[in-house]
Amino acid sequence: MNDIIIVNPEKCVGCNACVRNCPAQEANVTKRRDDGTFVTTVNPDKCICCGECVRSCQHGARDYKDDTEAYIDYLSRNKTALLVAPAIKTVFPTNWKGVLNWFKKKGVLIYDVSYGADICTWAHLRAIEGKRVGNVITQPCAAIVNYIETYQPKLINNLSPVHSPISCEAIYLKRYIGVKYPLAVLSPCIAKKTEFLETGLVDFSITFGKLKQYFEKNNIHVEMNQANDDFDYPFEDQQGQVGAVYPRPGGLRDNLWLHDPDLNITTSEGVHKVYPEIDMYAEMPEFKHPEVFDVLSCEFGCNVGPASATDQTVFDVMAVMRDVEKAAKKKRKTGLFGGGEDKLFKKFDDTLNISDFLRSYKPRARTITPTEAQLEPIYVSMGKITDEDRHYDCHACGYSSCREMATAVYRGLNVPDNCIVHAKSVLNEKHKELSHQHDVMYMMANKCREFSDNLVQDIDSITRSLHTIEESAAQTGGRTVTVKQLIESVIKFCSANETMDVQTVKQLISIMESICTAFDALDKSVSDTTKGSGEISGSVSELTRLVEELNVMLHETTAVDKY
Repeated sequence: MNDIIIVNPEKCVGCNACVRNCPAQEANVTKRRDDGTFVTTVNPDKCICCGECVRSCQHGARDYKDDTEAYIDYLSRNKTALLVAPAIKTVFPTNWKGVLNWFKKKGVLIYDVSYGADICTWAHLRAIEGKRVGNVITQPCAAIVNYIETYQPKLINNLSPVHSPISCEAIYLKRYIGVKYPLAVLSPCIAKKTEFLETGLVDFSITFGKLKQYFEKNNIHVEMNQANDDFDYPFEDQQGQVGAVYPRPGGLRDNLWLHDPDLNITTSEGVHKVYPEIDMYAEMPEFKHPEVFDVLSCEFGCNVGPASATDQTVFDVMAVMRDVEKAAKKKRKTGLFGGGEDKLFKKFDDTLNISDFLRSYKPRARTITPTEAQLEPIYVSMGKITDEDRHYDCHACGYSSCREMATAVYRGLNVPDNCIVHAKSVLNEKHKELSHQHDVMYMMANKCREFSDNLVQDIDSITRSLHTIEESAAQTGGRTVTVKQLIESVIKFCSANETMDVQTVKQLISIMESICTAFDALDKSVSDTTKGSGEISGSVSELTRLVEELNVMLHETTAVDKY
């Protein structure tokens, strides 16, 4: 349908505030990113552009698009007409005239939407009086129209056929005044853009919020209102009268009651109230409907719409509206038409054709509601097995019930892992698994510590044995040298002793030389043993250092409490 609401995924933290506050069940799409975090984007075919998500997002992930910069660029080269919503008096309470003068200095023709609101009131009254309508839901709020066309199409016949005040003004300018220039609208409403796209009556949608941003970015300072200034302004055509209070809650109702106080009118405002009551209205029999159901998406009316960017409190806004109403009623008594607003309506009767101000609506394809059988595998994937599980209804996912969440998953608008109860159950299972692994690791650490203690003792024993070997080898080497030297002396003695038998001497010397050779071999073995023992001792020393380091670490690790 539109791409008016935009999302910055980098700023989305997956808090579900947009889903929680959105009255349109299928307008948000939540996905899980590769890093495990969640991001919620917009389903443009199901978004009603109420702007509540923009208002609710605390992370700057939601914004909207309008035509402010495109229009200002356009008007620098072209003649245009600007229709100004009466909420400008509350959004720019000290300099609204300066804002209009800024446009006027650029050659823009300025018209008052309050006059279109007076036409809207007149058309409603004449349609009711002429039985051209039954019980109606008012439609100045474009978000309401979008909701009914998208989610409650069976109520289309109840939607008032009378155009909104802006569209009534646009029709009046084009058909009765003969304005040929492109039309732009300055308002506090994001959803109005969808109305303009559907009706084709307006070319540019400018919002107060984006205009403020433009002024700030370009360091533009408009002139302030004069002290004791009134609410009159030199518009190009007639300034509106009591239609100027349309932006407040019940504004249309108050206008209707001014002419017909007996009308049965019920009002409802605010996304958490009006849309459930529209759904309730859809289920009620026609005879229970009020003659007029006056509805607004914004709780405190258009004056604090999502694109108003106002810093005024609701008390400030309502105080301005009361002053506007007093001025309008005073004008009605002593105004241009000689007796007040009834004369104005007489002018409308004489000059306007009510049929020009009526419209039709187009229902959009509804998404089929899944059956319980179709939701069953979704519930299972969310870990919701019992009836109690399926009615946990904690709202953390943003939906009002587990069934709504399951329906969203079925429609591809959400994922099971975004169910916090399911996520907790998964985490609990993982915690149990980790606890078991921790127990096993704890036992293994104790075994390792025990092994390490034994290893230290074994290495210490080996070290002592090596020292004994080294000492023994040294003693053996010394004794071998002594014995060898003694034998060599004997050999020399025998060789020099002439009294001994030669043959005996030869045998004795041969035996002695063999013994010397054996002692040489023994000496070499002892030398090699001493050298090897030194190398082994060095390796054992390094091993001892590493084992001691391991042992200290294991003792420190297992000294910590198990949990």
